[in-house]
Amino acid sequence: MVMTQNWKEALTFHVGKSEHPLIVVLGPTASGKTNFSLNIAHAVAETRGSPLQNDDGRSEILNADSRQLYRFMDIGTAKIHPEEMRGIPHHLLDVLDPKEEATAAWYKTEVTRVIGEILGRGNVPILVGGSMLYISALLDDLQFVANADPALRKKLEEQYDADRGAALFKRLQRIDPETASAFSVKNKSYVIRAMEILEGTGMKPSEAKQSGTCPWDLLIFGMQWQRETLVERINARTKEMFEDGWIEEVQSLLDRGYSIDDPGMKSHGYREIAEAISSGELNTNALQEIIAAKARQYAKRQMTWWKGDPRIQWLDVSALN
Repeated sequence: MVMTQNWKEALTFHVGKSEHPLIVVLGPTASGKTNFSLNIAHAVAETRGSPLQNDDGRSEILNADSRQLYRFMDIGTAKIHPEEMRGIPHHLLDVLDPKEEATAAWYKTEVTRVIGEILGRGNVPILVGGSMLYISALLDDLQFVANADPALRKKLEEQYDADRGAALFKRLQRIDPETASAFSVKNKSYVIRAMEILEGTGMKPSEAKQSGTCPWDLLIFGMQWQRETLVERINARTKEMFEDGWIEEVQSLLDRGYSIDDPGMKSHGYREIAEAISSGELNTNALQEIIAAKARQYAKRQMTWWKGDPRIQWLDVSALN
């Protein structure tokens, strides 16, 4: 890992020399990405001598968390509140209905468009989030293979439904562990899409994605914590989400007519809470621990995905604070 603590110096140099700068803040869940991105935005304004309330020469933040794309899902996704944005424009929040499916290919198209608009205004885009494939789709200019035929998809969906994806996911883990490490067996759309690629092309999904050249000048910061500290932060944030009304938020989604089968409701924690509500067996303490454990597992997968990327400048966040 490339470690750095002089992030302001690196930022000033990068913004000053780059024609098409793109700043990226990534890291595991609960690592402090949102707050750090706001600090970067203020530092860019200082570098350019432009007050945040001006329209030119400042930063704009783009969401790179697939769950935060969805409306009505705020507490469980740790979505920033408007009053916390410090006057900095934020993009790609609340842009999808929970019944709509988000894909990395769709995201790449949307975020590329918004980045172009921000640069066109003379501002600096800051990409912030932890969805590994979504970020890679943009930074590595991934070219996704075409959709499989409907008959194959129907067959795979039936196989998935037979055992909740256990057999398909086990096969994917055996053939392409790199792809399988990016999501869990409960992510039905991802499991089926990976198997579509595998069976439709004969290629591993990790190899079928063709990468190109990123068109922007990248500066990537990664949020690094000691594992023990990150575990404490994840546990504390999960507890806080429940105290802030996460169960009530999921209940409101069910009351609106959404179900556990909708794409948005497959987001981490939402499905578990919805199932508990529907079953009538709502044990808050047990549910909180189950969701925190899954968040810890997800954080481990995130760091595994990024650990070999030499472009990332990792920050010891405990020292920053």
